[in-house]
Amino acid sequence: MDIAIRQAQPDEYDALGDITARAYLQDGLLDFGERDEYLGELRDVATRAAAAQVLVAVGQGRLLGGVTFVPSGGPMADIARSGEAEIRMLAVDHAARGRGVGEALVRACVDRARATEACGRIVLSTQRTMHSAHRIYERLGFVRTPERDWNPVPHLVGITLLTYELTL
Repeated sequence: MDIAIRQAQPDEYDALGDITARAYLQDGLLDFGERDEYLGELRDVATRAAAAQVLVAVGQGRLLGGVTFVPSGGPMADIARSGEAEIRMLAVDHAARGRGVGEALVRACVDRARATEACGRIVLSTQRTMHSAHRIYERLGFVRTPERDWNPVPHLVGITLLTYELTL
């Protein structure tokens, strides 16, 4: 399957928000399911696109997935420090999984980070259960950075996101 990666268009925001929300829900990545506050952020592609670069994967005339690329110093960064870009909200439609869509989206983020002036690293956070994503990151040269692991909901115990980085 040919996969094209490009900037998301405003008329695609709702569809990408749905793909992202469904992926997180179906994979059991939201601790509170449909009531999880993060679900609103996942669906709100317009806000992400105003603060970062939202990329989509397109194949056979349909959206297959998307990712948010946060350039160095961007307001959407969770863990990126000065001189680092960040990958956030990687999601692939369940029907398109296993076809290289996630890897193509991550590669596009790496390419953008390399093209970003004064960016020496790209970082990301992931959940422990996202084993397919971990394999993609490791295959592309990302390494675990356990010293940067963090809890996005500090008042709840047991929600620790794993972190990875790639030196460019």
